[in-house]
Amino acid sequence: MKKLVNDPRRVVREMLEGVCDLAPGLALLADHDVVVRADLPPPEGRAAAVISGGGSGHEPAHAGYVGPGLLTAAIAGDVFTSPSVDAVLAGIRAASGPAGAVLIVKNYTGDRLNFGLAAELARGEGIPVEVVVVADDVALSDTVPRERRRGIAGTVLVHKIAGAAAAAGCSVAEVAGLARAAAADLGSMGVALGACTVPAVGRPGFALGEDEIELGLGIHGEQGIARSDMAPADILVDRLLAAILADLGLSAGAGGTVALLVNGLGGTPAVELAIVARRALASLRGHGLWVARAWQGSLLTALEMPGCSLSVLKLDPERLALLDAPAASPAWPGAGRIAAARRVVAGAEAAPATAKPAGPQSQRLQAMARTVAAALERAEPLLTDLDTRAGDGDLGLGMTRGAEAIYALDLAAFADAPTALRSIGEALRRAIGGSSGPFYAVGLMRAARELPAEPGMSDWARAFRAGIEAVAELGGAKAGDCTMLDGLLPAVDAFDMRAENAASALAAAASAAEAGAVATAALRPRLGRSSYLGDRAIGVADGGATAVAIWLRALATAFAEVRE
Repeated sequence: MKKLVNDPRRVVREMLEGVCDLAPGLALLADHDVVVRADLPPPEGRAAAVISGGGSGHEPAHAGYVGPGLLTAAIAGDVFTSPSVDAVLAGIRAASGPAGAVLIVKNYTGDRLNFGLAAELARGEGIPVEVVVVADDVALSDTVPRERRRGIAGTVLVHKIAGAAAAAGCSVAEVAGLARAAAADLGSMGVALGACTVPAVGRPGFALGEDEIELGLGIHGEQGIARSDMAPADILVDRLLAAILADLGLSAGAGGTVALLVNGLGGTPAVELAIVARRALASLRGHGLWVARAWQGSLLTALEMPGCSLSVLKLDPERLALLDAPAASPAWPGAGRIAAARRVVAGAEAAPATAKPAGPQSQRLQAMARTVAAALERAEPLLTDLDTRAGDGDLGLGMTRGAEAIYALDLAAFADAPTALRSIGEALRRAIGGSSGPFYAVGLMRAARELPAEPGMSDWARAFRAGIEAVAELGGAKAGDCTMLDGLLPAVDAFDMRAENAASALAAAASAAEAGAVATAALRPRLGRSSYLGDRAIGVADGGATAVAIWLRALATAFAEVRE
């Protein structure tokens, strides 16, 4: 286990200290793991307190939601362990006044027992206390009665509604009533791509195969209700939403207004959550629902677990107003207002070039280009492996996208040699991200400018060198820097030496590029992401130079074939 902790027994306290150090609106009780608002007035001037909590490991919940319009206090237990009765009671005493407190509790046995007993003790001290239990996990709909379902990420929306009601001056009973009604109109379900590791345990809670996922899991590192094969994000989102909407009784076409919460479980990057949110919004709208508010982020997590959950809350005007009421805390994601539909605007494009008709060499040029594209597609695993070992791993995918762009070019794109180079350069510029796209585009476009419509071998040699010079100028690399130039420079020198014969020149260039690419394994990279690895990159051939060798060999082979 590798985690940025000191003593596993002090993880919770040190985490809360860090949270409070960074948030001047929060205060930490000296003797308990309880975070309260630092700006609370004297008890007699306080509104109804809204208090939540549970085991740690769900950060930013629960301390991250302490603030005006949200929680008044949050009580933290050990990781995935309910806080003690004494800690909950200390939180009630610290946050409440004569107006009392509402405890928002996720439906787990330990939380219900400890928060419930603390509420009873507080009532014995004369503090009015109501307990609201959230049980929003629809994955258990066929397994346990509704009242025994787990509370998961939708609880964050209940925090907001209760906090807004309390800030508006509602009584404890009124706040609890609004919170209970929201909890009853709330459904959530999650999917995990892997397990998490509790610091005190030191090993993952379960193991998944390379292509397996867990559906319908809770938030404590446990397994879900079913293990399934991995599927595209859109399919998984549709499965989650189908279960949630059926449980909420939201049939297709019936209409209604809802809020959506797309929650990361702790180890899911924002790019994946955005893909999930995109599909969830489209699916809900396609179901005939108006999504009035939506949020995305890691809002209630399970340590570093990869995966997500979706929560859907039915809305009416009163509930929407409570969601829109002012609120501020370290983790509250904001207003959640979204457009009724995705806004897409047309970008400014350059004036289109005058199209040329296909010429006598068009089919030959297209065939050669497609042979190169096929070779790059076949090399995707190799290029990905090389770039993963000494870069960011995207070269194979980039070259594959470039190949697809070449396939998409019609015959007119190969009207003549300079038109073909310009067309391929433009296609690669648009298709390949990172550095490869610009390098190939600038090289091809510079080379195209050097070619007449019917070039001879001397024209090709001059254009080849001009294109390589353009790559060098753009990237600033030189021979020996362990870049694509270590394939290109020996190739153009070999081409020049055999320039009297096209077939032998291309074959010599391909062989020189292959030797240059192999030689990069002994070089210490001086440019590009591989240079950040220093000596650790020695021993790995440069992916860019290897790609050059692959397409040059394919080009030499294709030229020989079309001549026959």
